[in-house]
Order: sequence, then structure tokens, then C-alpha cells
Amino acid sequence: MAGNADVMLGFDFGTKRIGVAVGNSITGNAQALTTLHNVNAEGGGPDWEGLARIVAEWRPGALVVGLPLAADGSSQKMTEYARGFMAQLGAHFSIPVHAMDERFSTIEAMERLRTARATGSRGKRLAKGDSDAMAAQVILEGWLAGGNT
Repeated sequence: MAGNADVMLGFDFGTKRIGVAVGNSITGNAQALTTLHNVNAEGGGPDWEGLARIVAEWRPGALVVGLPLAADGSSQKMTEYARGFMAQLGAHFSIPVHAMDERFSTIEAMERLRTARATGSRGKRLAKGDSDAMAAQVILEGWLAGGNT
């Protein structure tokens, strides 16, 4: 199954949840899709069935994973977990996987969600994964804008 070179999936990797977004390199736009469970802490790993469904539906030409660096740009424990997830994605799907510096993506995602709630375009309550999917959107938008690493 050949992928669409213009379509990309972005991921905000976490030990409990993985936010997912889809974007288009032609328009430079991205959209939050969903949040999947990650049970790495319990030894189960990411929701590979859910990931496979999303990859099959969108047929991306590339995958972008947020790389959680420390504020000074150095690696930390979560950086290595995200790199491991990147390697697993590449092995599972045979699609190019890229890293994107995700520092402050969660802060940006929460600000966007707060603004959406304040303007009435989003409900008053947030689901647990809303910020993860929005962070994936922020990460992917950064990549599409040329901020790739």
C-alpha cells in the first residue's frame, strides 16, 4: 500500500497516552485526530491496532514524532522513550519517521484549548486526551512550517 506523500501523521508520545494528528504538506495545515492509550508502564506498549487503523485510513507518506527535550535542548528519559517509539513505528509501518522538537507544545495546546473554550467553539470540559491530540497538532504544524529537526 503506497502512502500519500502529502499526508503526514504527527504524534505526541507519552507513557500513558499518545496524541495523534493528521496534516498536509501542501496546505501546511494539521488537525488533531485522537488520543490512543499507551501502556508502556505496564509492559504492553502502544495501541498498535489503533495505530494500524489510523495509518491504513490516512496512508501517510511520513510520520512525525515529538521529541521531548529538556528546556536546554538536552536529552532526558522521555526523549529516549520517544526515540524508541520512533524506531518501533518505522519497523511496524515501513514509513519514514522524523523527529520534531516538541518543547512547549503542551503549553501551546492547552492555550489553544482554553481559547476555544472561551470563544464557545469547544465545550467547557476537556477529555483527558484532548491536550495530547492538540499537542500532536502543534508538533505537526511546527514540522510542516519547516521547524523539523
